[in-house]
Amino acid sequence: MTTVQPHRADAHHYWQGAFIDDEEAGRRLADLAGTVEDALGTPLETEALLGACDALATALADPVHPVHARLAPHLPEGEGAAVLAEIAGALSRRELTRKLRRELGGAAPHRLNRPDARETVYEAWAPVGLVAHIAPGNAATVAPLGVVEGLLAGNVNVLKTSGGDTLLAQHLLAELAALDPSGAVAARVIVLRFPSARQEWLRLMCAPADAVAVWGGERAVEGVAAHVPPGCRLVEWGHRISFAYLTREAWGDAGTLESLADDVCLYEQQACASPQVVYLDTEDDAELFAFAERFAAVLAAREPTPADHAPDLAEEAELSTTELLARLEEHLGLTRVFAAPDGSWRVMADTRPALTASPLHRSVWVKPLPRKRLIGTLRPMRRYLQTMGLAGGRGDVAELSRLALAAGVTRVTPLGSMHASYSGEPHDGVYALQRYSRRVAVRADERFATTACLDDLARPVVLPPPSGPLVGKEEAQERGRHVSREDAELYFRSGGTTGLPALSLFSYDDYDTQMHAAARGLLAAGYDPVRDRTANLFYCGGMYGSFISFFSILERLGGVQLPLAAGPDHRATAEALIAHRADTLFGMPSYLWQLLHDQADALRSYGGIRKIFYGGEHFTDAQRRTLRETFGVDVVRSLTYGSTDLGPLGYQCTESTGGVHHLHADLHTMEILALDSDRPVPPGETGRLVFSTHARRGQDLGRYVIGDLGRAVPGRCPCGSHAPRFELRGRLGDVMRVATYFLDHRRFVTLAGEEGGYRGELQIVLAGQDARERLTVRVERSCAPDPEGLRAVLLSGYPELRTAVEERLLDLSVEAVDGAALDRSPRSGKLRSVVDTRG
Repeated sequence: MTTVQPHRADAHHYWQGAFIDDEEAGRRLADLAGTVEDALGTPLETEALLGACDALATALADPVHPVHARLAPHLPEGEGAAVLAEIAGALSRRELTRKLRRELGGAAPHRLNRPDARETVYEAWAPVGLVAHIAPGNAATVAPLGVVEGLLAGNVNVLKTSGGDTLLAQHLLAELAALDPSGAVAARVIVLRFPSARQEWLRLMCAPADAVAVWGGERAVEGVAAHVPPGCRLVEWGHRISFAYLTREAWGDAGTLESLADDVCLYEQQACASPQVVYLDTEDDAELFAFAERFAAVLAAREPTPADHAPDLAEEAELSTTELLARLEEHLGLTRVFAAPDGSWRVMADTRPALTASPLHRSVWVKPLPRKRLIGTLRPMRRYLQTMGLAGGRGDVAELSRLALAAGVTRVTPLGSMHASYSGEPHDGVYALQRYSRRVAVRADERFATTACLDDLARPVVLPPPSGPLVGKEEAQERGRHVSREDAELYFRSGGTTGLPALSLFSYDDYDTQMHAAARGLLAAGYDPVRDRTANLFYCGGMYGSFISFFSILERLGGVQLPLAAGPDHRATAEALIAHRADTLFGMPSYLWQLLHDQADALRSYGGIRKIFYGGEHFTDAQRRTLRETFGVDVVRSLTYGSTDLGPLGYQCTESTGGVHHLHADLHTMEILALDSDRPVPPGETGRLVFSTHARRGQDLGRYVIGDLGRAVPGRCPCGSHAPRFELRGRLGDVMRVATYFLDHRRFVTLAGEEGGYRGELQIVLAGQDARERLTVRVERSCAPDPEGLRAVLLSGYPELRTAVEERLLDLSVEAVDGAALDRSPRSGKLRSVVDTRG
């Protein structure tokens, strides 16, 4: 992370992290093309940009944050708080992620992924290269937010601000760049302040551009267009005209007129969305004039125009001229004018329907326009049309909206909210990010069948390093209780370690991102969405996420799916597999093992099961050999490695064996910390796996201690991917994954003591069997006169344990032994709470 550098009084320009003066800016402008080439060679990770923007938004929302003091000298007088609040809202992760999803289809649109998993075709949104932004004067938020749009598209951005503007854009973007530790944001931002009369600088700025975005009217656009080179994309954000349209049902309603007055008076018609004309769905002049008189009375009752929005002399002249001409035409029966004695507002009824620009400042034309003539009247002005504020019945709204859109209108809103917008709304009929991007494609051959993202073969993903304290399960659960409603759309049970159910919360956007990531991992593992016929045999219900998650993954892959779910009737399941020609099984190892052995004759006779993808547990090497030699299974591989709280964390490729997985590096960063301290382990050594997830909305799940042990696998994988690899080496502490459930040793101790009256030491021994796993609770004989009674206590008080036994996933026994027979650490003599003898 860099810091914002102080600048000299004459350093009005910001160039890639430094403030410079005119002389230096002119020198650098001469080699702008070379600067762009160098900057584009440094990748800008979308996640790094989102993190920097969100950090700046948080700072701007805090009035006592030091950034306020640094920006204060550059804020417009009297509007500073409102400007910073607007920018803070626009830069939040929530808003920018939604913008990316809506405009470019996803939160990581620049990665070359397969839009159809059944084809080795990769598509992405790529930056156009250099975007030159010509910002308007006196619009404090437009310039910096325009550059952020360019950054979201991955571009290098050079921004021109007006010679009379403050240095807000320069300093705000400098603050943003300082929050990106990679330096890629700073490399993509140049801000120059100079007057439009400085044509040579404007020419140098536009000459190497791939897109030029200009705000302003026709004259401003024409002045810039002269410098736009052939083949360069000209993006016009010009002035637009908006109008209101009222049906007969609506214009007689007093509330409708009040809403119309709101739209007219807000911003004194200075915004593009302000109505300049009011159209009535009529051809009757008497109705037209009567409405104008009624509306004039509504305007007359409004508070006067604020002094700082009063028209200047030139505008006063235009207002007087327009009103005078309209009054002259009253003698011809064409118009009727209703105006304030002091000239503060005017309503001019005109029997001719042609769209006429208003002189603004509460000056409104009222015209007749029957809906049958709407397209013919408005279409000639389609280049300038923006918003129609509509008042009418439900059927009218549907019909008139379609007519207006066909005529060239780009927005239709309820009357009274013409200025309101919503997150992700198109601007002047287009998405800005698409105007600053190119859609690109790479078509590959069959060698890339297991490569889901082409970028993984080119370079590693670099996300911001994790920071902050370590987080455990209980703290994550506590944070989850404070997640806002809009971020808590999907609830999964995550197998808590206490009596209360532990829940993991997701937004649907986050869930979608994670399912796409898991789908990419499944392709890498050798799943073939074209040929494989998959039976989803995970357990379903109880708010657990495995079945529905893998249903979603297969849905995104477009693969054939038999959503059977795990069940006790193995015969019916086997019959369904055979009848529907399933050749691929998804499920928990313990269940799949039981199914295959219980229905061994039928399934061996069928001989069609070729692939098994498992999750939650793992098959031992001996079990893998049995699957291959006895059942003819060719592929036995992990579906995914993850947790309910964090989602998919890792995946296996076709080169992975045992517990080796690739990290989903586009979603998470991983640390491996020592068992006895919070420091990284030496390369290759086993430690605690700690994950920081970056793709979650409304939740901070950084540095989550997941409870697993693992080690980093050095070197690049033979599959060619740059994604880091790690090998799972078991669970940490007393929490065990048994028969699809997480069981806690402490829970056994609590139940045995509080409900069973047991006071001795307690040890759990885990063992694998052919059909199911075995859990033996070893207790001291002298303290446990009734082992079977203690077994009943455990089953009664531990629902997950009871369910595993009832579903025949687990055999439970309680064994009374001498205290000396309990396994202990050879070094410390401490009791080994859990002894796991599974392979």
